[in-house]
Amino acid sequence: MTMSTEQVGDVIDPRPARRLDVPFQGFVVDMVSDEVDLGETGGIVRREYVDHPGAVVVVALTGDGDVLLLRQYRHPVGAFLWEAPAGLLDLDGEDPHVAAARELAEEADMTAGTWDVLLDLLPTPGGSNEAVRVYLARDLTPVPDDELHTREAEEADMVVVPVPLEEAAALALAGKLHNAATIAGVLAAAIGRASDWETLRPVDSPWEYRKN
Repeated sequence: MTMSTEQVGDVIDPRPARRLDVPFQGFVVDMVSDEVDLGETGGIVRREYVDHPGAVVVVALTGDGDVLLLRQYRHPVGAFLWEAPAGLLDLDGEDPHVAAARELAEEADMTAGTWDVLLDLLPTPGGSNEAVRVYLARDLTPVPDDELHTREAEEADMVVVPVPLEEAAALALAGKLHNAATIAGVLAAAIGRASDWETLRPVDSPWEYRKN
């Protein structure tokens, strides 16, 4: 089948499905098993995937054009990764922009006067329904000392470093950064700045893939 470029664009159109099992229920995510009807061509199949609450990521850009990256240990991959501030949408109904602002304050000790949407992601759509919204935060100011968040667990020894946006993009393309949402956000910010930010969307832009 040949399609024109005008027809290219993701469309939400779920196939008929029924829940078979929830073999694992966790503190943050569940593993679920569905029976999905793909029609005459695909038939009926069983699909197991992670049921995820979603997340927000913040590309925080300083007045000097640096992006704030955090060094954090990630146990599933056994590595210290450089990432943008981020967090789960694990409070039902919470405005994702509010969650993003909280994560920026807690992880980077910063607030932002200007917020925009950079892009929306489905990081692993073959194995999870996780949806991620990536924000651009500008006009940064430090959180007052008496309001600083006390970090725990993997965040306790978190390091925050400002990196020139072009350098961060080069690090991503050189295979030195591996967090998918961070890479996407950094590259989107680089493209956006080159276009005088014409690619940005308002913080209240529709987010069809958001779960809660």
